[in-house]
Amino acid sequence: MKNLLYILLVFNLLAACKHTPENKSVQNKTKLPPNILFIMADDHAAQAISAYRHEISKLAPTPNIDRIATNGVVFKNNFCTNSVCGPSRAVILTGKHSHINGFRKNGEIFDGNQPTLPKKLKKLGYQTAIIGKWHLHGFPQGFDYWKILNDQGNYYNPEFIHLKDTASIDKNYVDTTAHWAVNMKDTAIVKGYVTDLITDYAIDWLKEKKQADKPFFMMVHHKAPHRNWMPALRHLNKYDSIKFPLPATYFASHEGQQAAKEQLQTIYKDMYEGHDLKMTKHYGTPELAHNPWKIDFERMTPHQRSVWDSAYQAKNDAFHKANLKGEEMAEWKGQRYLQDYMATIASVDEGVGKILDYLEETGLDKNTLVVYTSDQGFYLGEKGWFDKRFMYEESMRMPLLMQLPGVIESGTTIEALTQNLDFADTFLDFAGGNQLNDDMQGESFKPLLEGKIKDENFRDVIYYHYYDFPAFHMVKKHYGVRSRRYKLMHFYDDIDAWEFYDLEKDPQELHNAINDKEYEDEINMMRYKLDSIQKYYRVTEKEFEKASKVEIEKAYKTFEKLRGNSNKN
Repeated sequence: MKNLLYILLVFNLLAACKHTPENKSVQNKTKLPPNILFIMADDHAAQAISAYRHEISKLAPTPNIDRIATNGVVFKNNFCTNSVCGPSRAVILTGKHSHINGFRKNGEIFDGNQPTLPKKLKKLGYQTAIIGKWHLHGFPQGFDYWKILNDQGNYYNPEFIHLKDTASIDKNYVDTTAHWAVNMKDTAIVKGYVTDLITDYAIDWLKEKKQADKPFFMMVHHKAPHRNWMPALRHLNKYDSIKFPLPATYFASHEGQQAAKEQLQTIYKDMYEGHDLKMTKHYGTPELAHNPWKIDFERMTPHQRSVWDSAYQAKNDAFHKANLKGEEMAEWKGQRYLQDYMATIASVDEGVGKILDYLEETGLDKNTLVVYTSDQGFYLGEKGWFDKRFMYEESMRMPLLMQLPGVIESGTTIEALTQNLDFADTFLDFAGGNQLNDDMQGESFKPLLEGKIKDENFRDVIYYHYYDFPAFHMVKKHYGVRSRRYKLMHFYDDIDAWEFYDLEKDPQELHNAINDKEYEDEINMMRYKLDSIQKYYRVTEKEFEKASKVEIEKAYKTFEKLRGNSNKN
């Protein structure tokens, strides 16, 4: 027995020695875990990525983002848990639903002291960095380097906040907002276009700051194509000659869909003519029509503004000459929105190409898991809408493309039900850190990528919960469950409405079948699944709290005031 204990002791000591700094020669002979490069755009609809083969993207392809699909995999059924910017980012960082990580809606404070993916990857020896949009209030924790946009950021001449001195960071220090604000950050307005700047900063980090003896985890978070869709100067007229197909549901009536009737995100009713659609007040002037947030244009340099005004003048004058009314006006607004949205994506695609080129030139691509996604889906005119928030498909479906040579087979697709909830678990699995995911609620989909599990066996249903009401676009609070074929939703707060959809027969979700007798068994089954999954994810009564009537009425008045009177067009 004593001999056995002695042998075990010696074995453990030898194993421990392999991880000491003095034994670098042993470390260098062992292949490092894969680097993880996580590129995320803001509000990038899957319909706007040509790898997804939507009619809109066929006219405005994304060849560089498609390279990831060609080299790896496209996920067809990847969804968010809560379709709004900040909460989605919190879910990705924590691997926990909004009600568990504590960040349910924009405007709340994210608890950066809780366990997060970058903190866990640091424990596994990863070098961590984030560049671009943060949008969680406070400053990033768990990153060796960060350079983030102030709040939402601006397209032109944005303000970046960054670490002043990474060398002085105590690696074991649990950082606080006050500590960073006083000692560790610097702020600067940088001349240029935000997408290009974020791309350049990311490549600079790879060239100058990446440590050769460590795997890296870098998050590259673009502002684009978030509202108000301002393309780079070189792309201002890129799609002027293209007539994009407006969805068949562009003039939807929303029968049997009370929450859909009461939203404020219809393109031809709720967009701001100047700020969103870049329309001018009258023929011959560059002065913008209704524009409640002037800073986006006023921060441009005289040269930038001159180029911008020149690019839009002719097409705006042509609009005034046309004197459009009714449905023609609504369709024109849809075209202007799509032209600007897709042109804004063009610089994101170029940036992805530059990063992929650098990885290939340096050989880093051989051991780098490259991920491209968005923080949620987005409407490109479906049901007449822009923005997101709803549990309907276009809003909750997130694009997801990944590549890793030797692990992910090129040109593949995955149909399994996956979520942003699964990202942290999956990356930890690749990093060899499965022991660190006990507090997380997702599932690693690495076995899907390795072909070790069939798509239909990965997950039966997914859970969704949206809380941000009353808020922009006035989409009601709601929650629900989606299986491979069916979807059940409950809208609550100042309404109480259930919706049920057969996604196989009604993929556009136009017919609310909640009262159809033919689906009685399926609806009961989905109610059971909803109850079960809420228990599984520890959803309590707190998650169904309602806003006060006064608060809701005040919000409607605020947004009516913001909207102005220019919707008379």
